[in-house]
Amino acid sequence: MKILLNGAQGRMGRAISAIAQANDAEIVASCDAGDDPRAGIEACHVVIDFSFHEVTPGIAELAAAHGRALVIGTTGHTAAEKTAILEAVEGKIPVVWAGNYSVGVNTLNYLTRKAAAILGSHYEPEVLELHHHDKKDAPSGTAERLIEILKASYALSDDQVVHGREGLVGARAREEIGVHAIRGGDIVGEHTVYFCGEGERIELTHRATDRKIFAQGAVRAAHWAMGKAPGIFNMEDVLGLHD
Repeated sequence: MKILLNGAQGRMGRAISAIAQANDAEIVASCDAGDDPRAGIEACHVVIDFSFHEVTPGIAELAAAHGRALVIGTTGHTAAEKTAILEAVEGKIPVVWAGNYSVGVNTLNYLTRKAAAILGSHYEPEVLELHHHDKKDAPSGTAERLIEILKASYALSDDQVVHGREGLVGARAREEIGVHAIRGGDIVGEHTVYFCGEGERIELTHRATDRKIFAQGAVRAAHWAMGKAPGIFNMEDVLGLHD
């Protein structure tokens, strides 16, 4: 499999380059700020994007115009950027779009959904995520996915997601999802979903210690996407984590 890697000099780009050959893949074009990805699009089978949120819409347009599968690992997109990406690729190419490509994290997503269904409204959900001091967006893409799962499970809206707490905020509303972000040091990534009940608490935690788990997952997603019909997929689709 031949890859055009956008964001090749970032943390994830370097991790993907390091493991590509061992995962039956070759980086045939590497792009970063100032590089023209059009020079490598014809030589690749799939585009992997781990760049900046404002760059992804243009990469999506390029991949769609040339019929190349696309794997998006970039996070922090605005609502307008998400819309632009979807408009560029819809009905044209297969796209795997996930905030986290770790097999373990996507298992956490699955278990969070199952736990919410079992525990119900008597258990109050909270999400805590930790990352290194250079991470620019909060909450993380992984946390955003967990929030989406919890909102769907508890039938809650965006207005019922509370990011941090400060001052006299009053008692916690029963129908609420608390979200908290910690930044510091070289933390690769840690996510915990708490289900807090009366007399007990359930915690589901994933801790990443090496970025190669995300790189391996992204390359696995790229292999999976090749030859798929057009559509928007996530890593849970790649892993078959559906009931």
